[in-house]
Amino acid sequence: MRKLLAIIVCKFGRFVGKLIGKGSSMPGKFALKICPDILSRVQLPDHIIAVTGSNGKTSTVEMIAAILRAEGKNVVYNEEGSNQIEGVTTMVLTHSTLGGRMKADVLLIESDERYAAHSFQYFHPTQFVITNLYRDQLTRNGHPEWVYDAIAPAIHPETELILNADDPLSSCFARNHDKVTWFGVNECSISSKMPFGAYHDGAYCPVCKAPMEYDYYHYNQIGAYRCTKCDHKKPATDYTVTAVDLDGGTLTIDGNVTIQLAFRSIYNIYNILAAYTATRRVGVDSDVIAGVINNYILKNGRMQKFTLGQHHGTLLTSKHENSIAYDTNLRYIKQTKAPCTVVVIVDAVSRKYFTSETSWLWDIDFNQLDCACVEKVLLCGRYSNDLAVRFSFTDIQQDKLELHPDINEACESLKKDGDNDLYVVTCFSDRDKLLANVQKEAV
Repeated sequence: MRKLLAIIVCKFGRFVGKLIGKGSSMPGKFALKICPDILSRVQLPDHIIAVTGSNGKTSTVEMIAAILRAEGKNVVYNEEGSNQIEGVTTMVLTHSTLGGRMKADVLLIESDERYAAHSFQYFHPTQFVITNLYRDQLTRNGHPEWVYDAIAPAIHPETELILNADDPLSSCFARNHDKVTWFGVNECSISSKMPFGAYHDGAYCPVCKAPMEYDYYHYNQIGAYRCTKCDHKKPATDYTVTAVDLDGGTLTIDGNVTIQLAFRSIYNIYNILAAYTATRRVGVDSDVIAGVINNYILKNGRMQKFTLGQHHGTLLTSKHENSIAYDTNLRYIKQTKAPCTVVVIVDAVSRKYFTSETSWLWDIDFNQLDCACVEKVLLCGRYSNDLAVRFSFTDIQQDKLELHPDINEACESLKKDGDNDLYVVTCFSDRDKLLANVQKEAV
């Protein structure tokens, strides 16, 4: 009876939530109160794919879902992004019969890295994709190795791990685990012999803490690493990006699969490769995968084209308190090489936690904007003065900088000034504050 009541309450709560435009996790919360082990009592599909990591979860899940649906699979995934146990419970029970059988061919789960152990307490994924692990949201995630320890209990011996071979920390999940599939990127046009960024998290081995050496870097600690003391090193990859042409907007997987890049970012390359690997492992043909990705535009709104006055703009959404997300978007701007104005908005630090902690700004490599193509930088929002202090420690000429504490005022100023390309770097919390002032364009 508790099982039936939990399912009914969840379905009803989800129905009401849709009517009022919210409620993707609350129904699951009520269901768990009624029947705490409800996830062990439902019949799940044969294929359960989970995706977690510091970055790339939502984008990777979206692509996996699109590919599997093109293959004719009935895929259920948490499209609204509720990725803790309450949201997972809502998703599962909403798509289950009253008898507790889930109506899907594939259950696809974006899992919050801190709460994966809770979500997978009563069942385990058949495939578990871990995209990467690095410093992210200090106020909730602390150190990346703490996040590693939080994920570890979620890994079942029978689960196939799909791991980023280029990440020295998340690759450690393969130790003492039999079922592992590796994806990675060979040395190519995006590689560097030297680390770049404000810090180097790959300097020491996560296993024995000895110094590490790199043959090349792709970004931050991601690259071809090897410990100078123990056996920890980049493993041989099963699915590999063998060539990248960011200028032409293409990447090549395993030497013979060419994919067009809608968003020419190193992040996007790894997300595509993770989705490619996961779907190949469940039997999808490479031609089907390439065909879907070549015509696929991400729906999560991380990149949005818009018009402001005479400016054609691109919104690049970065997670606040995540310097790597900022660094890759700044790198994207620098690589475009066309004259542009850049707007950096920090008006709210977090959507979930009240904090004015801005030390993470010092981890971002804003010096990437010290290039000829960046003609002006607007520092906007409540924390514009914090940004100004941070930028005073870069090599960017101070006469290129403008402070605009009011975002609406900054947009009005831009409407009256020039027609060059415009790039806006901000977070989910502040994204709509910009979009309220612009005309969105179809991507």
